[in-house]
Amino acid sequence: MTITPLQPYDPAYPVHMQLAAYNARDIDAFMPWWADDCEYYAFPSTLLANTATAIRERHVERFKEPDLHGKLLTRIVVGNMVVDHETVQRNFPEGRGEVDVICIYQVVDGKIAKAWFNMGTPRLHSPKV
Repeated sequence: MTITPLQPYDPAYPVHMQLAAYNARDIDAFMPWWADDCEYYAFPSTLLANTATAIRERHVERFKEPDLHGKLLTRIVVGNMVVDHETVQRNFPEGRGEVDVICIYQVVDGKIAKAWFNMGTPRLHSPKV
């Protein structure tokens, strides 16, 4: 099976690019992939942000975490919907750990218009002995 590189017109392209910027903790590279009037939800319907400005504010603090990294495990694309399963390394108040996340993105005109995130239960890493 031949894997074709993502092209800018692919619905997964903005999702791929924002994940790369997320992992680089680069807010200026992260934000262009979000529509100005995007909606950002905790799954299924808790609105957390309803503009790109609000999403930026949420992520400026998150990007200060030194161990922040999203590892893509699976991606499914159907039409303009992209569903990612990721394991995200975080610096939780209780310590360093990881959490499984299902991310659902609706892409319109090359930008993320809506996104839903379903977080699993955080798992703390064992302290170093």
